[in-house]
Amino acid sequence: MTNPTPAARDRLLTLDSAELPAYLYDLTALREHAAAVRAALPERVELYYAAKANPEAEILAALGPYVDGYEVSSGGELAHVAKAMPGRPLAFSGPGKTASELTTALELGVERFHVESLHELHMLAALAARTAPGATGRPPRPGVLLRFNLPLAAASLEGSSLTMGGRPTPFGLDPAEADTAVRLLTDGTYPQLQLLGVHAHLASGLDAPEQLAVAESIVAWAADLAARHRIRLAEVNVGGGMSVDYAAPEGRFDWTAYGAGLGRLADAHPDLTLRIEPGRAVTAYCGWYATEVLDVKHSHGEEFAVVRGGTHHLRTPATKGHDQPASIVPVSEWPHPWPRPAAGAERVTLTGQLCTPKDLLARHVAAPGLRAGDRVAFGLAGAYAWNISHHDFLMHPRPGFHFLTGDVSR
Repeated sequence: MTNPTPAARDRLLTLDSAELPAYLYDLTALREHAAAVRAALPERVELYYAAKANPEAEILAALGPYVDGYEVSSGGELAHVAKAMPGRPLAFSGPGKTASELTTALELGVERFHVESLHELHMLAALAARTAPGATGRPPRPGVLLRFNLPLAAASLEGSSLTMGGRPTPFGLDPAEADTAVRLLTDGTYPQLQLLGVHAHLASGLDAPEQLAVAESIVAWAADLAARHRIRLAEVNVGGGMSVDYAAPEGRFDWTAYGAGLGRLADAHPDLTLRIEPGRAVTAYCGWYATEVLDVKHSHGEEFAVVRGGTHHLRTPATKGHDQPASIVPVSEWPHPWPRPAAGAERVTLTGQLCTPKDLLARHVAAPGLRAGDRVAFGLAGAYAWNISHHDFLMHPRPGFHFLTGDVSR
């Protein structure tokens, strides 16, 4: 869905101008989508939510019944998610983990560490040997999934919008270091750690067939590694990165086909637990950045609508160079005695309030007759939106946050 749900549209129209812009999250729609994703996955495939996509506590809680755990990528995310969802399994990922962050994770009882380098492995082992568990306890031996930057054919990454593997990147261990890392965890060097398996998040923005091909290559590589060392790997995390198409938002990632493919992969490796960690593809569709048109301007043959807010609240269109899907909600009232600014052309470019020409939210939107005072709902704003934006530039007011359910909204 890119048009606002009825609940989101109603809230948009009831908000006063001074309460805009605002983020509107339809938690009922989110739960329905998460339930459908979970239903498409085989029972033996675990689903972790990548909290970096949208870490709002209400979002985490709404996803609780449908996910097996949460993936966090910093000490801040770790503390936040552990507080919001106490007792739920966490996986700690990300390059450049500090000793302080790892110590906190050990004290909180984090069950899985996605280890990115040999240095990080040495540091985790040293800390685990002397860190006492906190009140929540922790596993007798913290679990390690070695993250690898695995080789992939160039064709496998052609559809990727963001590549983290298969080429030189700062993410994960080089495959040449695999034997050394495995030996450290299996020859008695670090008995305080437990080797659980392999992690590889290689690309984002892939469709279901591409994602499945990547997953198959990761599992095959992990199986060869285990056979070479004559060990059993219990888990393989094949990452997230399921496609969300901002240019064609009605096209969705095919969870049914992906789940069926993962089912075949799981059947071929009956002793292996497969895990995925999507973020954007889970929450993007449940959120809207809602605002109003402040002015409509004519400039050198084009029409521009300046909206309240901008890319300092919703950075994704500026960062990725796309046009954020937008729905116009007309408002009949006009409280001023002077003429109401209105678009004369069929298409209008929607911009924000920032003093930069890069503050573009959507270009050449079909919006004939758009007028100042009309409302706009930018869709696909439920992930990588507010939480990655440069909030304090020009010190405009922060947006409101509204979490909508079937009974109580706030």
